[in-house]
Amino acid sequence: MSTVVDAPRTRPARRPAELLKAYAGLIKPRVIELLLVTTIPAMLLAERGIPSPWLVLATLVGGTMAAGSANALNCVADADIDQVMKRTRARPLVRHTVSNRHALIFGIALGVASFGWLWATTNLLAASLAVGTILFYVFVYTLVLKRRTAQNIVWGGAAGCMPVVIGWAGVTGRVDWPALVMFGVIFFWTPPHTWSLAMKYKDDYQRAGVPMLPVVAKPTYVSRQIVVFTWLMVAWTLLLAPATGWLYTAFAVLAGGWFAFLAHRLHAATKRGEQTKPMKLFHMSNTYLMIVFVALAVDSALGLPVLSWPF
Repeated sequence: MSTVVDAPRTRPARRPAELLKAYAGLIKPRVIELLLVTTIPAMLLAERGIPSPWLVLATLVGGTMAAGSANALNCVADADIDQVMKRTRARPLVRHTVSNRHALIFGIALGVASFGWLWATTNLLAASLAVGTILFYVFVYTLVLKRRTAQNIVWGGAAGCMPVVIGWAGVTGRVDWPALVMFGVIFFWTPPHTWSLAMKYKDDYQRAGVPMLPVVAKPTYVSRQIVVFTWLMVAWTLLLAPATGWLYTAFAVLAGGWFAFLAHRLHAATKRGEQTKPMKLFHMSNTYLMIVFVALAVDSALGLPVLSWPF
């Protein structure tokens, strides 16, 4: 059960700039930035070159609307949690700059618009995948998994993996194995990324009644799981090598080694009972994902020869 505390109340925003800022906060633009970083490389790999700039722009616009819809609806469903957690108490619904009803309408409208836009500008498959992602994020992750199981982010994180699949489908009109491999890279990346953040804000999640792994498990178990998922992620990135060139593979190995080193260092410090700095791994995880997918984008845009394998 969540512990209710007094949350700061402010008057509803009246000026257009205040309202714009409040609605921008609902869609969580920093989260969307990370999703877009992975969508463009997926489209370049699908084309094995540079696809139509209009198609890329249309997919990004539709993807932004879909992600914004999911995030806004998440804010509505998690308003009680956000009110308790110090990290989220500045969000629009907690500060009452936007009402829950208006946020709900906004989120639904964005979702409907994303489907119509993607269907009109890309294809029905991409549009359907976007809507499916919204529904999964809201109804499976937010309303079911997040509050009930420590595995919430493992399975619920699948929603954050979908932009690469949507981008691939936008170019090809189908879902092929490289799209599923990219999905897997982000799937295995999500737990180390999120659990390192949750280690820092363990008390916040505990106060809100959210059973994140660091809340319900010993620190050494959490850090060990971070190491396990890190190696799964690094190994999974190499499965994409047969569809790419040497540039992507080299950066995947180097960046993966860097990530694994920091994960092992966190685990070693945790086992020794030392004060750890999990946010260092959290921030590095964002950089890692950007490096891997930018390398993928450059490799694909340059059309480097696909690596040949003896098997």
